[in-house]
Amino acid sequence: MPSAEMMPTSVQQPEAVRPTREDEVAAAGSELLGGPMGLRALRGASWWTPVRVIALVMLGMFALGMVQKFPCYDGAWFFGASSQYTHACYSDVPHLYQGRGFADGLVPYFDRLSGDMDYLEYPVLTGVFMEAASWLTPGGGTMQHREQVYWLVNAGMLMVCAAFVAVCVTRTHRRRPWDGLLVALAPALALTATINWDLLAVALTAGAMLMWARERSLAFGVLLGLATAAKLYPALLLGPLLLLCWRAGAWRQYRIAVTGAAVAWLAVNLPVLLLAPEGWAKFYTFSQERGVDFGSFWLILSQRMSSPLGTDTVNTLAMVLMAAACAGIAALTFTAPRRPRFAQLALLVVAAFILTNKVYSPQYVLWLIPLAALARPRWRDFLIWQACETAYFLGIWMYLAYTTSGDKHRGLPTDGYHLAIAVHLLGTLYLCAVVVRDVLLPERDPVRRSGDDDPSGGVLDGAEDVFVLGQAAHPPRHAAHAAGAPPVGGPSVHWGNNPPEAAEGHRWE
Repeated sequence: MPSAEMMPTSVQQPEAVRPTREDEVAAAGSELLGGPMGLRALRGASWWTPVRVIALVMLGMFALGMVQKFPCYDGAWFFGASSQYTHACYSDVPHLYQGRGFADGLVPYFDRLSGDMDYLEYPVLTGVFMEAASWLTPGGGTMQHREQVYWLVNAGMLMVCAAFVAVCVTRTHRRRPWDGLLVALAPALALTATINWDLLAVALTAGAMLMWARERSLAFGVLLGLATAAKLYPALLLGPLLLLCWRAGAWRQYRIAVTGAAVAWLAVNLPVLLLAPEGWAKFYTFSQERGVDFGSFWLILSQRMSSPLGTDTVNTLAMVLMAAACAGIAALTFTAPRRPRFAQLALLVVAAFILTNKVYSPQYVLWLIPLAALARPRWRDFLIWQACETAYFLGIWMYLAYTTSGDKHRGLPTDGYHLAIAVHLLGTLYLCAVVVRDVLLPERDPVRRSGDDDPSGGVLDGAEDVFVLGQAAHPPRHAAHAAGAPPVGGPSVHWGNNPPEAAEGHRWE
């Protein structure tokens, strides 16, 4: 019988990071609830776990966003061209119920439409989502009533997606569950959640990020493939992941992820592609042929140029700018003193797409909110960016109110709208800048200052590098703090799998 000395000792689990101890804005905001958590507070014994609290907060904020749409629900969607803009409560959902044939029982992608669009211009999985909501919408009553119910049904389904996003973000970084509050309390999410169907793709992407963090490469790939079948942007995440797996030599996991994504995407798209190729292709041809539209810096250029650029020219230039941004992200990945975190690069590549694209619809901010919470979990920077996005949200509706109010000119003129676009662009660039700074100076990264390496990185978390360039090929200056001088709010960090005695610090397992 083994003695007590021979029995393995229990490994103490690392304590969860408390934002009120390391974030000044979080500490100040906690005063509304009684102040920061004290040393004698009871933790772990209550029903009110972070996941449950954040999910409920998300549901509450989503409900407030629905209330914000009430002036439109009560009539502005149906009477008057500009009232839905002056109340800033516009939504595509009720308008497309009839405009895309759902009210008439037409099958998306298979039945040709009679309006301004010959086929549904959304990816297949989003079309399935829209069709499912139409099945749940009663067929009786006036068209206005049916459109109202269709919006309510979609809002209920999107609310589930929003709660799922919050839960996934909360669970992605095991030691930082309260970072999920950044998502739940994001004002731009509440304002834009029911404008369109983007939350479906956002939820699937958040689930994919959680699966990668749990080292489930196949599940990650499947969810990301489904997300790409709902919206094109999630496929961008495979680029940063390729760079990170290249630097770490994690090729097997990457191949599994790409295979899962391809199979899932094909499983959704292939039946429609084979049976209704023209309808299936509408999303891609529409995206290619669409001219310069709201929210982009291309719109500012086109409205200020005597001879605006053609659509083909803008498409080419946008692709060149996106390629240049991706090249910069690749250079940053291979030359950074420590391999960037997955969430950091995911945010940078999606933001690059948003900044260079020829259109920026207000709901596109949903793409970045979960990534921002994982990449830069600091309330000050997050709220600065959210303030810029909220300003743009108001700016676009006031501009549309101006252009649809005739001679009354109620709203925001063109120059004012250009300023709103600039605010959105600068806010996004600011968020990218602080993330790039964290990559170049890892000790400034809130996640790594708390003692972690890459908690959303899965197999990349703590892995050694096998391919680096430039300064990264030499001992990094910022890989660990000097002995005896741990970072404020957490221990010094050791990255990689070297023996503990060779390291000046450690990382949490």
